[in-house]
Amino acid sequence: MSWIRPAVFAAPIALAVALTGCAGSSISKASMRLGMVTDIGGLGDKSFNDSAYAGLKEAKARLGAEIEVLESKSAADYQPNLTALADEDYAEIYAIGFLMNNDLAQVASNYPQRRFAIVDAVVDRPNVTSITFKEQDGSFLAGALAAMVTKSRTIGFLGGMDIPLLRKFEAGYAAGAREIDPRVTVLVKYVGSFEDVASGKELAGVLFNSGADIVFVAAGKSGLGAFDEVKARDHDYVIGVDSNQDALIPGKVLTSMVKRVDVAVFRVARDARERRIPRGTLELGLAQDGVGLTDFAYTKAIVGAAAIARLARLRRAIIDGRIVPPSTREELAAFRPVALR
Repeated sequence: MSWIRPAVFAAPIALAVALTGCAGSSISKASMRLGMVTDIGGLGDKSFNDSAYAGLKEAKARLGAEIEVLESKSAADYQPNLTALADEDYAEIYAIGFLMNNDLAQVASNYPQRRFAIVDAVVDRPNVTSITFKEQDGSFLAGALAAMVTKSRTIGFLGGMDIPLLRKFEAGYAAGAREIDPRVTVLVKYVGSFEDVASGKELAGVLFNSGADIVFVAAGKSGLGAFDEVKARDHDYVIGVDSNQDALIPGKVLTSMVKRVDVAVFRVARDARERRIPRGTLELGLAQDGVGLTDFAYTKAIVGAAAIARLARLRRAIIDGRIVPPSTREELAAFRPVALR
């Protein structure tokens, strides 16, 4: 059984951190209920929320779970939605997005018998699993790819909000480009929102008109505007994010830097089924297949075999620790290419 209802009230994977713990409440083997609260981008963003929902649907298909999703229309819906689920008997309640950090901390304290998980934030409560990613790892590869494909030696980054989480994407992307060619210019714009499609389109146009021929789009639903903008541009491309967005405009999306939110959501659900619910922080990077690039299904001819092989070497260098992608602007300023060939 599954259903989606609007916001309530008017207003294969190895872990980077060994996690242990037991369920806070009894979970029936016959039936397990999972709840999820989206951020304001909601379902249909073809990115972050949709990836989380895919993990929930996998739990329904493979574990027989009953699932429910509450969509948040504004930040004011976060705490009421989380509370509505906590009032019922769910084995796990997911908060999708760092913006729910404070609200989840409050609800988790109010409902110590419930189990929660949050994506992209750390909530220090004994009944919360915090799921984070090394976005800089995958973004490094995206930047390296852009630097190998660009003709103008100018590439762009379009973020949703100028916050530490998105700066991990920005820093990794710029460092990856620097690893390939220090002469490549990286232009940066932020929409200021994850749901403003019109502004996403406008700012993508600004980046392209300023000389960028490839733009890495990490802006949630706002990023769909950039996808719309690139359609009419013959020699320009975008790089998608979070979900596999390659098929949205076949041949115009060089690749997507996927965050396997779906894998993390399913993993926590599976552990809940087995009464092995993890505590603390679950961090996923390239080494855990938690982030990475898609397989160039529509762009192999554009990217070329040599670039794909070089990306594979860079990926291995990151996993081995020979390259450490920066996660902040300060770390980016200190980053030096290792000249890996």
